[in-house]
Order: sequence, then C-alpha cells, then structure tokens
Amino acid sequence: MQLQVSDSIIHQFYSSATATSKGIGLRLAAEPHAATEQLVTLLTELTDVYNAKPAKGYASFIGAEDDGDAGEFPELLQQWQSQQMSFLDYSQAAARLLHQQLEKHGILEEGFLLLAHYQHMTNDFLTVGFLPSKDGVTIGPDLAVDKSSQLDISRVQLAARIDLTELKLDPDSRSYISFIKGRAGRKVSDFFLDFLGCSERVNAKAQTQQLVDQVQAYAQVEALPNEAAVAMRKQVYDYCDEQWQQGEQVRVKDLSEQLRGSVPSERSFADFSREQTPEEMRLHDEFPADKSTLRKLVKFSGQGGGLSVGFDQGMLGERVKYDPATDTLTVHGTPPNLRDQLRRFFGIDS
Repeated sequence: MQLQVSDSIIHQFYSSATATSKGIGLRLAAEPHAATEQLVTLLTELTDVYNAKPAKGYASFIGAEDDGDAGEFPELLQQWQSQQMSFLDYSQAAARLLHQQLEKHGILEEGFLLLAHYQHMTNDFLTVGFLPSKDGVTIGPDLAVDKSSQLDISRVQLAARIDLTELKLDPDSRSYISFIKGRAGRKVSDFFLDFLGCSERVNAKAQTQQLVDQVQAYAQVEALPNEAAVAMRKQVYDYCDEQWQQGEQVRVKDLSEQLRGSVPSERSFADFSREQTPEEMRLHDEFPADKSTLRKLVKFSGQGGGLSVGFDQGMLGERVKYDPATDTLTVHGTPPNLRDQLRRFFGIDS
C-alpha cells in the first residue's frame, strides 16, 4: 500500500500513579513528525493491521438530529480542515480531549495517541489510533543488552479512520468513519466513540448476512443447478472480498452487473433484492462487508460439543454427504494431518 503522508504526530499517555491515587498523565509532542522512511513504515504497518481486522464498525459524526452530544472533536477537525488552526494545535487539542475522556471513564491505559493525515489513491484520510506499547530489549552502542519500550502495533484495538474526502463531498454519508470493533470491551469502545463524537450507523455484519441470505434465495428462485449456484456464490464472495481488501464498500448495482454474465435470468440480482425483500430488510445500495460473515458464501462451518467442522460448499454432495433425517455428516477422505493423527492413535502404520 502506497501512502502519501501529509501530517503525522504522536502524543504520549503515561501512568501518573502516586502512593494514594492512580492517574494518567499526558505528554504533548512539540512538533509533527518529519516525513521519514521510518514514519512511512510505521503508518504502513498500522494501516495493514487495521485493514486486516475482520470486525469493523461504521459511523458518522453526531448531528443536531441525533440524541447525545457530539463533543469537541468534530469541531476541532473542522477548524483544522478549514485552516483555522494548525495540525499541531489540532492534534494537541485532540490529545487533551482524549485525556479528559480517559479520566472521565476511569481508563488508566498507557499508550500513544497517533494522528496521521495521508492520501491513498484519490482520497484523503485521517487515522486516529491509540497505540499500546510493550517491553522489549535492544542492543546498545557498547553491545550491552538494555530494556526498551516498543510500539505493539499488532495489539491495536482503539483506532478509527476518517475518510476526509467522503466527509467533504457527502457529509450526509453514514459510513465515512470506520473503527475497530475488537475485544477491548464495550466500555472501552464506547469511550473511544464518545471521544470522536460519532455514532455507529451501519451494521456491516447484519448487512453482509442479508446479502448471504439473498444470494442463496436468488439461486433457489432462479432454480440454478448446484454447480452454477456454488459458482455464483464464489463470484459474489470474490467481488466482496476484493472490495473489503481495498477498503471499499460493496455496491449492489456493480455486483448485480457482474452476475449478469453467469446467471441466465432476465431478472438481475439487484431487481430480485429490491422486489422480493421487505423494505425494512433491503440491502443498502452500498455497504461495508464483514469478512467473517462473507465466508458463509463459500464455506460451511460450525462447532459445539467438542466438535469443530468446516468445509468448502462445493464439497457438499461429493466428498461430504449430509442426511437430514438422521442428522449425519459423512466425510469421504480426511485431511492428511487429521488422517495421520488418527492412524497414530489407533497404531496403524502409515
């Protein structure tokens, strides 16, 4: 991924515990980073980790029509974007605001606040991330082994990306902010959204599940043979996965056009989705995909009671047989590593 970095800065949050109380301190950077190779490497690594996170939420800033208080962050962003304040002043004000939120919610988390403004392809983006650190070791100039503190990018759970171009061109959009929906806990993720002054608008998991259900229904209504239905689901998966990899939204119209060549039907998928689905369950014209839910288009998987099973949908009816009457799954030919384990368990020579 090629990033063109315009502005970047990091502020530090550190433990300020005393004998009688615990707190969190703030150390502000005095100037933005220089555009060095190391900075681009850091931002590229963070962007790759962010893009690889399978669960994301999509949001927009809280407006006058919403319940709740937007806070100061959207106004600070607007002032910086309109050149009423410098990037340095904006970032320091944002860091102070985050400091207030940390203390308000009682979250005594050490780390670094990164704000990075960059261009990718044709859009401007702002990444806001709280970077954890970890203890490590380093070799000093005298070849002695010393302790060091290192950024732990792989453990980032609090991060958001604002598409500044989309915000400018379509301020009514409901998904120009994406953020990680990780395992940090609801209280922590809620506090980060409070800090940003935004509200989650688009449920990517629910929209993707509706897509999966409607693709399946489309194959059944159009009476596609099993092989053609499997191929169509794979085509839908490939398109959506490519959009996910690029950070782009799934566009139902574009997907429908791609399917026209492989589905011999006068009715397009977009028409089917619009005509056959109750209004409250219709797909949005554009929506972000959820990676884990997308896999349901091409795989069957499940676990429970100590058993975990997963296989490509194309194997059903061939290597894998299912009998609904007895709820029995028969697998012809086990994976080599499983077969080796079973043969060793039963003392059978390979």
